[in-house]
Amino acid sequence: MAALQPEQGHDCLVPRRCAYFVERKKRFCKMIPAPGRRFCGEHGQQEEENDRKRIPCPLDPKHTVYEDQLQKHLKKCNSREKPKPVYFVQDINAGFKDVAEIPEKQVPISSLSREELEDLIIKLKKASNGLELHLKEQILSHKALQEALNDPKNGESAFKHLKQQASILGNMEKLHLLGPGRCFVEFGAGRGKLSHWVDVALQNVENVQFLLVERATTRFKVDGKHKRRDSIFERLQVDIQHLCLKKVPILEKKKLPVVGIGKHLCGAATDLALRCLVESYTTCCDGENEEPALKRSRTDKTEVASNNSADNEGTKEDCKPVAGIVIALCCHHKCDWTHYVGKDFFKSVGLGLVEFNYFQRMSSWATCGMQETTTKASTSEESEDQTNDTEEHEQTFSKTESGSDTVQGILTVEERKEIGCLCKLLIDHGRVEYLQQRGYKAALQYYTESAVSLENVLLTAVPSPSLIPEPTK
Repeated sequence: MAALQPEQGHDCLVPRRCAYFVERKKRFCKMIPAPGRRFCGEHGQQEEENDRKRIPCPLDPKHTVYEDQLQKHLKKCNSREKPKPVYFVQDINAGFKDVAEIPEKQVPISSLSREELEDLIIKLKKASNGLELHLKEQILSHKALQEALNDPKNGESAFKHLKQQASILGNMEKLHLLGPGRCFVEFGAGRGKLSHWVDVALQNVENVQFLLVERATTRFKVDGKHKRRDSIFERLQVDIQHLCLKKVPILEKKKLPVVGIGKHLCGAATDLALRCLVESYTTCCDGENEEPALKRSRTDKTEVASNNSADNEGTKEDCKPVAGIVIALCCHHKCDWTHYVGKDFFKSVGLGLVEFNYFQRMSSWATCGMQETTTKASTSEESEDQTNDTEEHEQTFSKTESGSDTVQGILTVEERKEIGCLCKLLIDHGRVEYLQQRGYKAALQYYTESAVSLENVLLTAVPSPSLIPEPTK
């Protein structure tokens, strides 16, 4: 029974009311607490919470937890270390790290003297001699996107993305990569729109799988649109650096030829994806080489490449190699020497870690920071990366990062743009040579106009005729 107390102005006893003072109403709560308690159910819990101490979560200090509930929270915290999937192999695609190449502290370009900067530019132009400076335009389209391209409801931004996706599909069709018996692996998939349009283009084709690789949890995914279709869609939430494709159950089961795709695959992610496809997956034909590429010597890599090109027919039946690669490149300023696949090319032209670190930063001169007012204009690429839900990688640089005030009085706007383009071309050519040395016919081309995207270079690669796998029916 509730405790009784005399109410003011009355002689009779009435139930004791809650002792919580409601500041907003300037009075005590009128609810009746349980026997032996001073507060009602609502305010009793609130009072207890006020007395309890909250501390930062040790797994992720961005959120807090009640101190007395810490152990319980650690068992269900979203930031806890989760069991690694079977296809996780630590640093399998990280590349070979030469202990002799210890990264030096990067010197800002703004601190370089005129002579030092001019020496870098001379090295850049010398290394670029003989390269195809003017890439071929390969701006195509695909009928699968015609309805969306003609839809007036799509705004300017959506139209630009659709044009890029249509051209990527057009280039894939030209390379005969759109067909049955394929597993399409989209790296940096984000919402998965590129895979969505590939699926639309193959709506009447059987035996098609899609693997969407994205290290972050992504909102507004388009995967749900394919639940009633025959195509198989599977997401792999893992960093490309640790992805071993040959251990993905769906690939282990069917062993379909793989087509690697990506729309604006940012910086080092491109190198990780290439190594994932060309080395860690293709070498599954060997069957015995389980160790990550990070631990292999350079000699071992050469042997693996030569062995892949000389596989016997029996081995090919057990494991299909990569059927093709189509990746739209971007964000060269985020490349990393450790992961870069074109080290051999750089060294062959007398360049190394120091020059690479300068060139990858100078590459941003090609797309942004050319005028004080172009910061927003140059952000034509919004990316669905690891931290946001937009469409492509947004390039926002400060004036210092982009070089607009780092070489003031030394180089003109046009000269900076030309040098930035050369840096990007040099880095991309290293990737082309990497693929060519491993039996692929690789090429760079412009796949869309610069007005649509400043990052408009597409890297394509297909195996030499002797390595092209037959589609699985």
